[in-house]
Amino acid sequence: MQELKIYNTLSNKKEVFKPLKNGYVGMYVCGPTVYSNVHLGNVRTFMSFDLIYRYLLHLGYKVRYVRNITDAGHLTDDNAEDKISTKARIEKLEPMEIVQKYTVDFHQILEKFNNLSPSIEPTATGHIVEQIEAIKTILENGLAYEVNGSVYFDVLKYNEKEHYGILSKRKIEDAIENTRNLDGQSDKKNPQDFALWKKAEPEHIQRWPSPWGVGFPGWHLECTVMSTKYLGEKFDIHGGGMDLKFPHHECEIAQSQACNHTAPVNYWMHGNMLTMNGKKMSKSTGNSILPNEIFTGENEHISKAFSASVARFFMLQAHYRSILDFSNDAILASEKGYIRLMEAVSLTSKLESSKSSSFDVKAWKQKCYDAMNDDFNSPILIAHLFEAVKFINLLKDGKETLTKEDLLEFTTTINSFVFDVLGLESAEVGEDNLDKLSGVVEMLIKMRNQARADKDWNLSDKIRDELLILGIQLKDGKDGTSFTVN
Repeated sequence: MQELKIYNTLSNKKEVFKPLKNGYVGMYVCGPTVYSNVHLGNVRTFMSFDLIYRYLLHLGYKVRYVRNITDAGHLTDDNAEDKISTKARIEKLEPMEIVQKYTVDFHQILEKFNNLSPSIEPTATGHIVEQIEAIKTILENGLAYEVNGSVYFDVLKYNEKEHYGILSKRKIEDAIENTRNLDGQSDKKNPQDFALWKKAEPEHIQRWPSPWGVGFPGWHLECTVMSTKYLGEKFDIHGGGMDLKFPHHECEIAQSQACNHTAPVNYWMHGNMLTMNGKKMSKSTGNSILPNEIFTGENEHISKAFSASVARFFMLQAHYRSILDFSNDAILASEKGYIRLMEAVSLTSKLESSKSSSFDVKAWKQKCYDAMNDDFNSPILIAHLFEAVKFINLLKDGKETLTKEDLLEFTTTINSFVFDVLGLESAEVGEDNLDKLSGVVEMLIKMRNQARADKDWNLSDKIRDELLILGIQLKDGKDGTSFTVN
């Protein structure tokens, strides 16, 4: 088994990964709140953990991957109404219609990006009973209190024995109130306390009976309940976006400690944000793009449509813990690289072996593993794959050689990392499409030859220059004109 190192947000350093049970991994990732179309930043987070899931499977681990759907109306911002209920009123639908509509959108988008489905996908509304039972336990353990039909977690009392802020590295006095400026906030003992259960006001649509009255669970509670229900009181990996580190994940740790008297997670992992044209994505400023707009090209920030695999390749060219900036130029460059990679991979089935090898396949293969073993470093892996692309082209031209055994290992390795680990798909640049591309370019070469024969140098140069912009370089030689795709 390869030695894998993971950057643990809890310790702020890379640690050798040692699962609780040999050969098995339990991983929980915070899923979407389904009140709107999934945006590209969300997609990047889930794609990062899809990469991690894929690599763990590739290493031979049996992984139970749990990712929740938040379909309960929580108060998570400064509004006095939750987002699901607000959207239900705007669209004149039932809250569960909103949930269904945007859950379907979420699944369809991730499927287009070739994300694997999780092992279990529980919903918050499907676990109300378990959340009520967890609140009862926290109350019995003296770390929560009920007031006017709402229940709050007592952060200061918890902090007497445990460390509230262990993940985010915040001091208790700096902790901002997590339930924000909402109705009933004055009921709390301390501003740092957060809601485990909120009394439902008459206008609140989603509501359930409880020992404390009709209400709804706090935002943080569902993940504590569902992660431990399906993965145990202690499990291996918990992931999500950087924005969830505080307060959401901090509160999860506190709730688990209060319920089960143990830290719930060994490795906390957080993906970084996606910006656009150097600025934060924002619908209000128009600096945003939805996944479907990438596929159709119907957005003023891009010059054309791009396939889901090109967009996936673009995102995996940055490390999951790095900020990634989306721009038209960046995704155009990624498209060229993606095509080049896929063309090379498609050639591997046609390569012929030799009696000797001029390339150290085992050393190159280990470099690929070393990249992924270093906290899932996909950009370094991709750099090593492009080393292989150069070598494939030399093999094709007869300038390098591989034995039959090395050729098999080389071909198997590059296909495994490109398709199984990175999750790229070759449909967009399969052999049929390559043949079509060659046919179109050959037709343009004939048009250019005719233009040169007619001394129409402007048209001749225009064809050459336009193809070059598209990454297709023409080469004039004594045997005619050939082309290469850069």
